[in-house]
Amino acid sequence: MEGNLCNSRPIDTEERLKELMADKGGAEYYKQMESLDVDPQKVMDILNSSMTSKIKTWLNNCAHCGMCARACHFWLTSDKDATQIPSYKIQSTLGELIRRKGKVDAKFMMDAMDTAWGKCTCCNRCGVYCPLGIDTGVMMSFFRGVLFKLGFIPWEMKIGSGMHRVYHAQMDVTEEDFVDTCDWMAEESAEEWPGLTIPVDKENADIMYILNAREVKHYPNDIAETAILFHIAGENWTVPSSGWENTSLTMFAGDWEGCKMNTQRIYDAIKRLNPKSVVGTECGHAHRATVVEGPYWCGQESGDPPVPFYHYVEWVAHALREGKLKIDPAKKLKGPVTLQDSCNYVRNHGLGKYTREIMSYICEDFREMTPKGDHNYCCGGGGGLNGIGRYRQWRNVGLKNKLDQIQNTGAELVVAPCHNCWDAIRDMFEVYEIKTIKWSFLKPLLISMVEVPDHIEHVTE
Repeated sequence: MEGNLCNSRPIDTEERLKELMADKGGAEYYKQMESLDVDPQKVMDILNSSMTSKIKTWLNNCAHCGMCARACHFWLTSDKDATQIPSYKIQSTLGELIRRKGKVDAKFMMDAMDTAWGKCTCCNRCGVYCPLGIDTGVMMSFFRGVLFKLGFIPWEMKIGSGMHRVYHAQMDVTEEDFVDTCDWMAEESAEEWPGLTIPVDKENADIMYILNAREVKHYPNDIAETAILFHIAGENWTVPSSGWENTSLTMFAGDWEGCKMNTQRIYDAIKRLNPKSVVGTECGHAHRATVVEGPYWCGQESGDPPVPFYHYVEWVAHALREGKLKIDPAKKLKGPVTLQDSCNYVRNHGLGKYTREIMSYICEDFREMTPKGDHNYCCGGGGGLNGIGRYRQWRNVGLKNKLDQIQNTGAELVVAPCHNCWDAIRDMFEVYEIKTIKWSFLKPLLISMVEVPDHIEHVTE
């Protein structure tokens, strides 16, 4: 039996989306989930039509050695609970579903949902340490997709998927809202930066910039900061009125069809505006969804996006290296600074060298976390976990591992060029009442120390 709120159908109308959002905290939604039917034939049809030979091989080859345990921040912060070992988490959910041939009940599926979203951020760190090369994070991402198709998905993730399908963004920001915000930020910046513009739908630009709907909705200054830095660097750039949303809560939700829709809108904007390249904002999962996974969702035979795509840290590193942006030595950060590595563009796309190059330009006392780079731990809020109230306490416990990493550096500032990392670090300082450490994106730091070329008019008080 399916309910009007909790069911296996994606949210694709504004009416259904608003009805679900009105169910505060998902109280009725989860009550209906307890009565969802689990059709073994449907389960096996989904598995047989979508599960790759690689995932089957990984499940069969797992030696249950537990080598992946220490790789998981949840295991480390849960008194080394054996049920938090990555191999156990996937074998007791996806593995068990297969072994039972889909003959399970709603309680099993809800427990599996709680594991897939509440005990794993799909950070893929465990895969780095498996002696057999098994990537449990990839398997858990796949399993989320199975659960989505069967209706067992956290309330907030169902809403997030619906937002993308209805509004083409992870929040209720329409294309008109976006363009209006760009105009507003350009006007707000005009007095201090005469001549600055935020070009919309400019054809044949060198850069098409795409961003995070949360910036438009809650942090519009981020758009202005982007424009200021592009203005100083002399870039020929634009934003698309359609296809500007770089994030993908559909990826967190396991909504595979929605993932393709999101990425295709960006690729369609490229076809329409013909930019030479695309730069995405300071967001890890947005980069992964658009650049790493997106080409395969959209059937790109090359496995690459239609034009070169760069995460914001890549653009900044190139701009500093080429002299498009120059740092005033007197304004460099003097105190101890550390860096948060986003799992989705560092471990999963190898961009850690760019963030460290940036640190060499902007700070005098850079202190690495231990471990670092590809081996760094997840912030604790990735994979959508930041936004799921059902698992908030679990997430808060998991944050302690990252807090220990940060505090062990002695840093007074954490640079976090990723929205989810930024949110998780902000929350951990609040939860654990840390008042002596600050955190920041890259953009405001760069603006505070960049040299303004003589030909750029800048009005200061």
